[in-house]
Amino acid sequence: MTAPADETGPERLLRAERETLLPTLRDLPSGMLERRTVCPAWTVRDVVAHCAAALVGLTAGAAYRASHDQNQRDVEKRRDWPFADVLDEFERGLTVAGPAIRAAGGTKDLAALGTWIHGGDVRDALGMSDAYRSAGAPQAMEALAGCARVVATPRVHVTLDDRELVLGSPVEGREAARLHTDVPTLFRLYTGRPAAPERYRLAGARPEELISAEW
Repeated sequence: MTAPADETGPERLLRAERETLLPTLRDLPSGMLERRTVCPAWTVRDVVAHCAAALVGLTAGAAYRASHDQNQRDVEKRRDWPFADVLDEFERGLTVAGPAIRAAGGTKDLAALGTWIHGGDVRDALGMSDAYRSAGAPQAMEALAGCARVVATPRVHVTLDDRELVLGSPVEGREAARLHTDVPTLFRLYTGRPAAPERYRLAGARPEELISAEW
């Protein structure tokens, strides 16, 4: 499906998940829903429920205030739902959150990136080969570079197979670090997911310095 010409990066991320991850989840054997993810105490089902609730909640404006406790309450509330109902809410959220994010003028863009990252968590738990490099990855890299959480980290020059990025901000008296890696490992490092040491070379910074907040 061709993306609308005026579609924003965050909207493209949500559309990518609606077109790729959602159909996979609808065909998923029920036994795979309880697979553990990289998110402590959350299964595949729980991560999907969190994303569904957060995206729909975002459209409620100030009436919904996201927090760690609220996220956990949302997940627990949906554990008794049929998974088909969770997926229906997820589809609705992926559809209606885009216009709300656009209307917020950049203040809610993290919701789209976070949803895409959690899509990677789900793919990773299911053993899919495109975890953290699925459709939407170029938009996700652009969003990562502009994300306040990443801007707050030390400056790093990143070399990937097909492009170079500059992430973070300069630190007085300190040269920029250098990172050579691949796309999925880049997202793993900056969001605190497990990253195999042989998949990257980082000089001038420690891996923990790349993570400024919990994702």
